Amino acid sequence: MAKYKNIFFDLDDTLWAFSENSRDTFEEVYMKYNFDTYFNSFDHYYELYQKRNLELWEEYAEGKVTKGELNEQRFFYPLQAVGVNNLDLSRQFSEDFFVIVPTKEKLMPYAKEILEYLTPTYNLYILSNGFRELQAKKMKVSGIDGYFKKIILSEDIGVMKPYPEIFHFALSATQSELRESVMIGDNWKADIMGAKGVGMDQIFYNIIEQGDFPFHSTYIIKCLDELENLL
Repeated sequence: MAKYKNIFFDLDDTLWAFSENSRDTFEEVYMKYNFDTYFNSFDHYYELYQKRNLELWEEYAEGKVTKGELNEQRFFYPLQAVGVNNLDLSRQFSEDFFVIVPTKEKLMPYAKEILEYLTPTYNLYILSNGFRELQAKKMKVSGIDGYFKKIILSEDIGVMKPYPEIFHFALSATQSELRESVMIGDNWKADIMGAKGVGMDQIFYNIIEQGDFPFHSTYIIKCLDELENLL
C-alpha cells in the first residue's frame, strides 16, 4: 500500500448523492409546473432530459458549447421534443431547479463517516467538474464542507476532468506531490482515466458494478466504508 498524504475526491455521486438529489428536485419542479400536461409521465420527461444532458456535457467538455448554452439547451430540449417551444417556461423551470437542488442533503452511504475517519490523517480536497455556485452550497448544506482544505473546480481553469491540465492544476494549487496523492471517484472516464493519465493512483467507486474496463484501476470499492481497509 502506497503511503498517501493527499486525497482528491470527486463530489457528485462520490460523496454528495447527485443522482438521487437531482431526480428528487426534477420531480418536485415537474409537479410544480404541471408537466403532466405535456409528458406521459415524469419518467418520460426525465428520460428525454438525461439523454440530451449527457450529450451536452460531452460538448461542453470539448468546448463546443458554453456553460450558458449547456444549461439552456438541456432544460429546453424535453419541451421541444414534445412540441412545446416555450423557452420562457424552460427558463423558469431551470431557475427553480438551480435554487432547490443545492439545498438537498442526501449523501452517499458512509460519506460523512469516512470523511471523519480520513480527516485526522490526510489532506482532503475536492476535484470536481461541477459549477462553483452549486458545489459550495451543496457541500455546506449537507455538512461536509469543513472536511476539505481546498475545492478545485473545472471552472477555475476552464478545463474539465479527464484532461490532464486540471489534475496538474490541482496538484500545484494544493502543493501536493503526485506520488503521495490519490483520486477517488465514481466516473471511470473523468476520475479514473483522468488520474491515470497523469500518473496518479486511483480508487474507483464502482457503485453500479460496471465492468470491462481497458485497464485496472489501482483500487476498486463498491462502498465508501471499504476505504477504511485501504487508507
